[in-house]
Amino acid sequence: MKKDTAYIVQDDIPENVIIYCDSLVKIFMSEGLKVMALQGLDLEIKRGEMMAIIGKSGSGKSTLLNMIGGLETPSAGRLCIEGREMSQLSEKDMVFYRKKTVGFVWQKSSRNLFPYLSVRENVEAPMYFEKGKEKERKKRAMELLAEVGMAEHADKFPSQISGGEQQRVAIAVALANNPSILLADEPTGAVDSKTADMIFDLFRRLNEKHGLTILIVTHDMSLADKVQRTVMIADGKISTEKVRRELYEKSEGGFASVGGEDEETHEEFSVLDKAHRLQLRDDVLAQAGITSNRVKVEVIDGKVVISKEN
Repeated sequence: MKKDTAYIVQDDIPENVIIYCDSLVKIFMSEGLKVMALQGLDLEIKRGEMMAIIGKSGSGKSTLLNMIGGLETPSAGRLCIEGREMSQLSEKDMVFYRKKTVGFVWQKSSRNLFPYLSVRENVEAPMYFEKGKEKERKKRAMELLAEVGMAEHADKFPSQISGGEQQRVAIAVALANNPSILLADEPTGAVDSKTADMIFDLFRRLNEKHGLTILIVTHDMSLADKVQRTVMIADGKISTEKVRRELYEKSEGGFASVGGEDEETHEEFSVLDKAHRLQLRDDVLAQAGITSNRVKVEVIDGKVVISKEN
């Protein structure tokens, strides 16, 4: 971010937290009615994390991603990126933020790539807004294409490559201006499972090599097996977090894999909001036989026990 901008770095946010959400609220108008997409969401994302945001359609996950990307603004609450309050950004600052701090990968290739440009020209396109010679742009584009395994397709057009290959090119486009945050909205929604695994492996390599902070929004509940942390959004709030503790260790360039793919390394947490409220998943309530909105809450041997009323 520019150092000469007017907005102020927030002193109350830990230095290693790159994205800070405090009681975020987003209200949309739909057919004359107010719809709350986010209802006081709290979330901290550390620099260099690779994480997933999952939830059902309408849960608010894409709204959160769009806010982090500078495409939506909160109706209430605080959103700070790299220690800076987003609400303090001028329109000029916001344009600079979208160009330099975040990169986007969308589900549909039509949002990622220009069909009338070659693969290499698509990667070069974001660089035209920066000062630099054509030779330097071409070199940078070819380096990025090599990194995503698409250099040999540089002169082809998007229609001449597969959907998975288009997504790999889209990742190269998103990285063109060296962002510190990569945002991916359902990046594997239009490809088969084998191709999806290849794309996630690519995200993982980029995270490990460059320490890139990567947020992936998806409805795929199995994604927890592929990332360090999974956050589930329900009704506009964080309901649970699933943390992969042992398979990844912090390394100099990001997070390095140290275990096997089949190791049981997850620990799931329910999340208390700032009012100490707790959301319980439907399957948890069903297993406990809880069908009423009244429950018993007791502390037994230092543990909080929630049970159905007798």
